[in-house]
Amino acid sequence: MKKKFGVLWVILLVALDQITKYWAEGYLPNNGPVKLIKDVFHLEYLQNRGIAFGMFQGKFLFFVFTTIIILVMIGYIYYRMPDTKRYRPLQFCTIFIAAGAIGNMIDRVVNNYVIDFFYFKLIDFPIFNVADIYVTVAVSVLFILLLFVYKDEELQFIYGRNKTER
Repeated sequence: MKKKFGVLWVILLVALDQITKYWAEGYLPNNGPVKLIKDVFHLEYLQNRGIAFGMFQGKFLFFVFTTIIILVMIGYIYYRMPDTKRYRPLQFCTIFIAAGAIGNMIDRVVNNYVIDFFYFKLIDFPIFNVADIYVTVAVSVLFILLLFVYKDEELQFIYGRNKTER
């Protein structure tokens, strides 16, 4: 993957997220919950006016402002990152985080809530959506990469200078 395709990937991932939410909102309120695995995994419609796990209900401006800041930071890091095979995992992490942030921000701006519909009933895990999966998995992988794969000197592109110049 070349970095120039990053925006295309984000658009495709956001489209997938929005299509699933469109389906969930059109089908699940009148026909749900759909029990895919009885007492384990259901599709259940929820209007989430907060963030992860329903925290900070009704803080619309805070969410939009924070999302914009995160997207600017991700864009900065993505475009400063070397376009080499070594950095592909980091590129994909930034793409998935951006797509998840945009997908949920679209919901907030258009609906004033985020559409959630995946529910692990077995462990009573909070209901979530495709964009949440993007962000959660990408941040988890990013954390592992930063801890175990990349050395400090390989991440100097973020600062735009060598470590010794700080």
